Amino acid sequence: MATLTIRNLDESAKQALRERAARNGRSMEEEMRFILAGLDTVADTAASPPVAAPVSLAPSEPVQQTLAGKRILLIISGGIAAYKSLDLIRRLRERGAEVRPLMTAAAQEFITPLAVGALAADHVYTDLFSREDEQDVGHIRLARDCGLICVAPATADLMARMANGLANDLASTVLLATNQSVLIAPAMNPAMWAHKATRRNVEMLRKDGIRFIGPMAGEMAESNEAGEGRMAEPLQIVASIEALLDNSPKPLAGKRAIVTSGPTHEPIDPVRYIANRSSGKQGHAIAASLARLGAEVTLVSGPVTIPDPAGVNVIRVESAANMLEAVTSALPADIAVFVAAVADWRVAAASGEKIKKKPGEGPAPLELTENPDILKTIGHHAERPHLVVGFAAETADVVSNAQAKLVRKGADFIVANDVSPATGIMGGDRNRVRIVSKEGVEDWPDLSKAEVADRLAQRIAQQLKQ
Repeated sequence: MATLTIRNLDESAKQALRERAARNGRSMEEEMRFILAGLDTVADTAASPPVAAPVSLAPSEPVQQTLAGKRILLIISGGIAAYKSLDLIRRLRERGAEVRPLMTAAAQEFITPLAVGALAADHVYTDLFSREDEQDVGHIRLARDCGLICVAPATADLMARMANGLANDLASTVLLATNQSVLIAPAMNPAMWAHKATRRNVEMLRKDGIRFIGPMAGEMAESNEAGEGRMAEPLQIVASIEALLDNSPKPLAGKRAIVTSGPTHEPIDPVRYIANRSSGKQGHAIAASLARLGAEVTLVSGPVTIPDPAGVNVIRVESAANMLEAVTSALPADIAVFVAAVADWRVAAASGEKIKKKPGEGPAPLELTENPDILKTIGHHAERPHLVVGFAAETADVVSNAQAKLVRKGADFIVANDVSPATGIMGGDRNRVRIVSKEGVEDWPDLSKAEVADRLAQRIAQQLKQ
């Protein structure tokens, strides 16, 4: 991999990069790599210079105060994933939450109460027999004086004690005494997560009303270990907390929704594929917004690198054929929103082995065949959802192309946008769309993709009332 060193960088630019990275849940290095990866790599020509989207380091949107006035009791138990709890505290507080931290003795072996207290700006509770904290039966106060208890990370040991009603330290005592909702984020080696004892404990905790986020699959801290057991990322935990504490009206309660998101990958051979550009940000945001309004959402996602939205059933697919199969299997539904950038073509006969270059010969010809049209298939399906919404990513004649697509595909309305490179929409965090229906065209202002998703979800809810 190549290395790039940038010297004499202005301090304001560095600070803007730091803030953007924090907002997106990435390190500064990872954020810079993401920015560079989005640059137009087509070589300049004198006759036709490429038009590249401007790369801005300026803050795009302030973090919404979704947890303002909420108090979260964060229990940190002992595991290497405890370091993530520091970022979780920051993410919760930047959304307006008051975080009251509680650390087990084992957690203090991985991170210090000083660091936790500094980030939480609150006292760190550690001891069931503290003379100061227990003078007014402090563990009962901790258990009740919060809106929600989050255990992150939750070790196999703490989960076992919770399942069996043990109370031999401050954390387990508080968990036994609480009358509030409890969300836990398990973190352990895959073998421990898969162990029969752990599976019994998980089942018991679920029956007791404990909510889970994760664990996720991936590499472990141990060398050459991978599998299901990683603690969910802080932003995923935050999204689950937001969903649990959301008391807003649920106009889509009892409704089932299908959302497609991301690209599809059509294999050429085992290492190459044809694909459309798509980050999945808009589709994932729409799935999350529909879930917040009470819908039971199935998200059929192509290959993306962003976290799964909270409260959504995610089905991961690769190709257009896979996506169509997953969508039809999810029927019947009340709502279907097709946001995915599905490849129009696939290789007629993908090679089972890597196609090798041969000296003196040109590239092997690729015979393409048309992929199934998922929107059109569902728009005319015998089990067609009551409301079908399509997306049209265009670079010219946006409205006329969307109007033609509306009729051809059997959709109720089309969300159309201009994804020309100069707009910066593709892969970015903002979008400007037009809603094209039989009634006419609505021109929405420039919004964040989250705002587009919320507005579209409300529009869908209103449409279903009619």
